[in-house]
Order: sequence, then C-alpha cells, then structure tokens
Amino acid sequence: MSATAGDAAAGLVTRADHCVIACAEAWRGSGELLASPMGLIPGIGARLARRTFAPGLLLTDGEATLIGPDGEPEGWLPYRQHLELVTGGRRHVMMGASQLDRFGNQNISCVGDRHRPTRQLLGVRGAPVNTLNNPTSYWVPKHSRRVFVPTVDMVCGVGYDSAAAAGPSATRFHHLPRVVTNLAVLDFDTPDHTMRLASLHPGVTVEEVREATGFELALPGEIPYTRAPSAHELHLIRTELDPDGSRLREVPG
Repeated sequence: MSATAGDAAAGLVTRADHCVIACAEAWRGSGELLASPMGLIPGIGARLARRTFAPGLLLTDGEATLIGPDGEPEGWLPYRQHLELVTGGRRHVMMGASQLDRFGNQNISCVGDRHRPTRQLLGVRGAPVNTLNNPTSYWVPKHSRRVFVPTVDMVCGVGYDSAAAAGPSATRFHHLPRVVTNLAVLDFDTPDHTMRLASLHPGVTVEEVREATGFELALPGEIPYTRAPSAHELHLIRTELDPDGSRLREVPG
C-alpha cells in the first residue's frame, strides 16, 4: 500500500518518515557542526535534528547565510570561514550516490569506462574534498543493484579502502557514518570497514535488502528496525518541516 498525505495527516508513520528519522540521526551528538544535507529528505532530517536533539547544528541556505530550521536568516558564513569548517572536519555532508561499493567508494561522474562513458552524470564535483575532509553520509532514495555495485565505475567520493591506500593524510578526517536508503540504514562498523546492514525500515526484510544489493553485506547477529519518530517529531515533520508531504513523493511506499 502506498503512503499518502492523508496517511500522514491521520498520524500513521510512513516509510518516508522513517527515512527522515534515519537521516536526522546522522547528526546526533554532532555539537556545533555545519550540516550540509543534499536532497529533500536529508534536508528535512537535518532541520528536524536541529529542532530536537542537535540544537548546535549550523544550517545554511547553500550560499553564505546561516539559517534556522524555519529557513529564516540567523547569521553570516563568509566563504573563508566556510572553507575552514570544510577542511577541518567540522562539517557533516549527506550526499547522493549514483553508485556505491562495499567500502563506500561513491560515483556521481559517469557510467561505464570514464574515457568513453555510456552515460555522463554530474561529474566528480566536490566529492573527494567532502569525503577526505569531513564526515560524509549518503542518501539513496531507491535502493537497487544499479546503485550498490561490486566496483564503482569511477571513484568520486573516497571509500575506506581508497583512503587507507592513500596514507595517513587521507584518513585524518575521513569518516562515512551511514548510508540511508528507502529500505534500510547501512554503516561501515566492521573490522575491515565493509558495508553493514545496521537497521531495517519496518516492513522490509533482510532478503529484500540483500536482493537489492550487488555485493554481500555484513550482517550483525540481530538487526533492529529503524526507530520511529516520536509524536513530537512526527508533528514537526507533518506540520512545520514538510506540511505539503513532499517526502511522500520521494519515498512513496
């Protein structure tokens, strides 16, 4: 059954709500740190975290203005200060990914051989700087084998194996806290930093996640469900952060 805006209005917790919570949890305990969510649901999650359990988070309009969770300006962030945060490990960005492998290498540049790609995507952009200089999580709205691949066609965001191969200078701030998808939460909390199934969204099975992943995931002994929003969090999501229900169009199930 698909979720609708009516479901949310009735108080039912939707898959999209669980995704918002899973994204918000990426910033738990961050303190005064710049949050850079890329995408609708990560954006709602960051603002929810700021409104509830992470009041020290800094949010921006994507340019030079610090904003509150309501979008109103509350300060100025000049470019020099922004770069100091980015290069000093004081930002946590949540990016998208066209491809991800088991070590967290990310591709947003091209599909196929990079010299003669079958499809041109965004390009490398800031992915290497993001992953080497500050914590980077990922949001994948449609978990599939097209995204979760054995080997990425081009490394844009740096995974754990690539960072280790580059030496200590590449691992100083390198940290991939989590990957949130429409099915589950994944992390790299394993001895060799390979991807692990950390939690399932309610209604999803382990087999569904494994079938939608192009490599073997590490599986803990017990796999919890992603926590549901509290009544207060659900109220904020429905009435203030996403009253139009846009999240339900991104994750409809």
